[in-house]
Amino acid sequence: MTYLELVNSVLRRLRETEVSSVADNNYSKMIGDFVNDSKRTVENAHDWNALKTELTVTTSSSVYNYSVVNSGQRFKVIDVVNNTSKWFVDEKTKVWFDEQLLLTTPQTGSPDSYCFSGIDSNGDTKINLFPIPNGVYSIVINATVPQDDLTTNTSVIKVPYEPVLFLAYARALAERGEDGGLASSEAAALYRQSLSDHIAIEVGRYSDESQWYWV
Repeated sequence: MTYLELVNSVLRRLRETEVSSVADNNYSKMIGDFVNDSKRTVENAHDWNALKTELTVTTSSSVYNYSVVNSGQRFKVIDVVNNTSKWFVDEKTKVWFDEQLLLTTPQTGSPDSYCFSGIDSNGDTKINLFPIPNGVYSIVINATVPQDDLTTNTSVIKVPYEPVLFLAYARALAERGEDGGLASSEAAALYRQSLSDHIAIEVGRYSDESQWYWV
C-alpha cells in the first residue's frame, strides 16, 4: 500500500474527504505524520523479514573505523560475517577495543571482532574492526533496517500495512476527541490484534529464526 493510499484509508475512517496528495492540506499532512509515526512503531515491534538486508563494509589497509552506509541508527544486527575469510565476526565492547587499540601494540590482519562507535555526518552508524585490516576484506552485516519515513505519494510501505493503518487511525481519533465514531481505545485494540496476528503469521513462516523461552 502506498503512502497516499494509507492516508486516504485513515481519512475515510474519519469520515473526511480523500485527497489527491498527502500535502493537499494541513489535516492530510497531520494524518501523514501519524502514518509515519505508526510505521516506526510497527517496525520496532518485530524483526520483519521485509526489512532484512545485507550491509557491506569494504576495508582498506591500516583503517579500522568505517561508516556502515545506509544503516541509519535504528537497525538491528542479525550477524556479522567476514565474507573474505569466511568466518563470523564477534561483537566486543568499546572497552575491549580501547585495550586492543590504545593499551597494546595493535594487531593487523583479517578482522574477527567489531563494535559500533558513533555516527557519521550522514547519520549512519560507524563500526570498528579488529585486528586492524591489513588489506581489502568484505565485511557483511546482516541486519534489520527500518524503512525511511514515507515522503512521496507513491512510497510503498514495507511492513504489513494493516497495523500501521489501525494505529494511525487510533492516533487520529485521540487527536480529534470523541465524535460519535469508533473510540480511540477500540481502534487501538484493533491495532494490537492486527499486530499480533501479523507477527504470528511471520513467525510461523520463519519458525527456524525464532527462539522461545519459559518465563
